[in-house]
Amino acid sequence: MLHSLLRYTRQIGFDVRWLVIDGTPGFFHITKRIHNALHGSRGDGTPLGREERTLFEAVSQSNTAALQTLVQPRDIVICHDPQTAGLVPALLRRGALVIWRCHIGHEQHESIEVERGWQFLRPYIEEVPLAVFSRAAYAPSWVRGKRTMVIPPNIDPFSAKNLVMAPEAARAILSFVGLIEKTSDDDAPPAFVRDDGSVSRMARKADMLRVGQPPATDTPLVVQVSRWDAMKDPLGVLHGFARLITQEASLHAELVLAGPGTRAVTDDPEGAQVFGELQQAYLALPEAQRRRVHIALLPMEDLEENAAIVNALQRHAHIVVQKSLVEGFGLTVTEAMWKGRPVIASAVGGILDQIRDGTDGLLLQDPSDLDAFAALLRRVLEDPALAQRLGQAGYERVRDHFLSICALELWAGLLEQLTEHEQRGAAHRATP
Repeated sequence: MLHSLLRYTRQIGFDVRWLVIDGTPGFFHITKRIHNALHGSRGDGTPLGREERTLFEAVSQSNTAALQTLVQPRDIVICHDPQTAGLVPALLRRGALVIWRCHIGHEQHESIEVERGWQFLRPYIEEVPLAVFSRAAYAPSWVRGKRTMVIPPNIDPFSAKNLVMAPEAARAILSFVGLIEKTSDDDAPPAFVRDDGSVSRMARKADMLRVGQPPATDTPLVVQVSRWDAMKDPLGVLHGFARLITQEASLHAELVLAGPGTRAVTDDPEGAQVFGELQQAYLALPEAQRRRVHIALLPMEDLEENAAIVNALQRHAHIVVQKSLVEGFGLTVTEAMWKGRPVIASAVGGILDQIRDGTDGLLLQDPSDLDAFAALLRRVLEDPALAQRLGQAGYERVRDHFLSICALELWAGLLEQLTEHEQRGAAHRATP
């Protein structure tokens, strides 16, 4: 998302840069705890007290020092999500025009965990002149009265993850990395187009947890692509699919759960634990069920190669699911809809802004209801006309509302308002 917006803004003449915060494992443990809390989850239940605040501020201070030579007065700085909140006060003192951009949140602010997360962040972002949220309901009450704006996340249709890909090209990639069987029918090389337009060949394979052979090319695949995060509920997807094939043993479908290598996402310390729990649950299934489940750790050394694998997998899928327990927005839903795939997703968070139930996809009203989840899967698998209708409507929904060009227009208007407001304030201060 940020890659594409930066390319567009540079192309029209803005000097824009993307800086990545540097932190210790302890810092990222704290920010993951905040991330969970803002979603209404206890996560690992560790405290967010004085000791955690001291470490959070120490890491923020070291990053602020690194910014001193880069950020000048009246520069516009957009700080993304809890990890950067500690930078805001110092940037404001330096005279920068600061926007805090929050992609996550929860509608139920009376939740103890949601309140705990916001109270930890409040000293750093309370004075920010402008805050941007993915949904209006995510803004806490002490921010809503100030300058706030809603900008939904978006996808870039020209990125490696979303670029149009022919079916034979998708099959070539998936067979090379080990996600579907190899056949002699397709002569297409396992190649992909990078964001700069150059073409590269696949170089890495996925690490697979499976029994037996990869799915045949014509096997309908139910696919969820996500981080190994308890809130994405891969365990629920596994058990819901197992329930489906127990009830309908003759149903011709297999499940692919795909995510990053467990050591690849350094700011998500819970990923390895969640994957370990998923692995144990998978191994506990009867062998006949395990043969119809494929768990993939996708290579992350080359992020555009990874994006192309996700692109191919989503395009090849018969159904894409996102059975999140909570969700900030859910860009994997947007990506799948853009590719014309029928989507089944939980009726939570920003997914509700994307899918109109029965029109652009199907919503699982209770994410914990495995029988209802299995019933939705069966409904789409048994009704090709429904699958096609949902896929086409989903594509049109994303085309009209959730592409990067839409976000670019919103950001342009927002920055214009911010600079005009600052100029009026400066003129007022200069008046004797």
